[in-house]
Amino acid sequence: MPTLTIIIPAYNEERSLEKFLPGVISFCKQKGYKLIVVNDGSKDQTGKILSGFSSESILKIITNKVNTGYGGAIKKGVREADTDFVVTIDADGQHNLDDIEKLFNKAIETDADMVVGNRGNTSGYYRSIGKWLIRSIAGILMPLHIHDINSGMKLYNTALAKKYLRICPETMAYSDIILLAFVYKRHLVAEIPITINPRTEGKSTINAMTALDTIKEIMNIVVLFNPMRIFFPAGILAILVSIAWDIPIFMQGRGVSVGTLLGIMTGIIFFFFGLLAHQLSSFRRETLE
Repeated sequence: MPTLTIIIPAYNEERSLEKFLPGVISFCKQKGYKLIVVNDGSKDQTGKILSGFSSESILKIITNKVNTGYGGAIKKGVREADTDFVVTIDADGQHNLDDIEKLFNKAIETDADMVVGNRGNTSGYYRSIGKWLIRSIAGILMPLHIHDINSGMKLYNTALAKKYLRICPETMAYSDIILLAFVYKRHLVAEIPITINPRTEGKSTINAMTALDTIKEIMNIVVLFNPMRIFFPAGILAILVSIAWDIPIFMQGRGVSVGTLLGIMTGIIFFFFGLLAHQLSSFRRETLE
């Protein structure tokens, strides 16, 4: 029977953990799971609360002296895991423990390498726009059949995850990039619906800058795995726009404008940059094998 570790990154979650953690520990004991909580440089009483559970045999507490970021905390937890699968949940109590069992069963039944918990349309208006924007950009740049790509509840094969940690950021974008790495490497990724509880304690740290950072990281991962997906369309667009710009000028018998030539050369440069990026990225991809 495959084994599972629950990983919880925690930063200034003293109120949530005090209510949420006892239930998680009880759940792990009942199911035979392991639990890793990463105290990511919290400045409140998170560390003190965790120390009160240090005698629990199924619990491993990792403490970062400084805050490394959401992704950095999860990466440390994944590196310490020794089970077949790991699942990430948030420390704010919004994830339901019963959904962990659903994700785990889905992975076993389908032999999936990753199972994503789809939260549905539970976000506020502005956050929903951000999620839509991120997924739309990711969908343009790569084949993508998963809808909730930045869900915090993901279950995945531990050995595969450890291979891809080096290309994952330490920011909130970690959730998106680890998924895209699995998709790009042709691992089986499934998705099932989950339920979300309203946050009762603390506040979310997700903002507009989080979305911008995620988009940047998506571009980085695309350049790593398939740079021509970016450079080839950019080159074609520059050439076509330049030609369209020059048509009226050419019809007037004024020849080819300097701006048109510059645009065409820019398109050609994009092609060469794409080829160069492809060669460089091939060396980096070899380190993941």
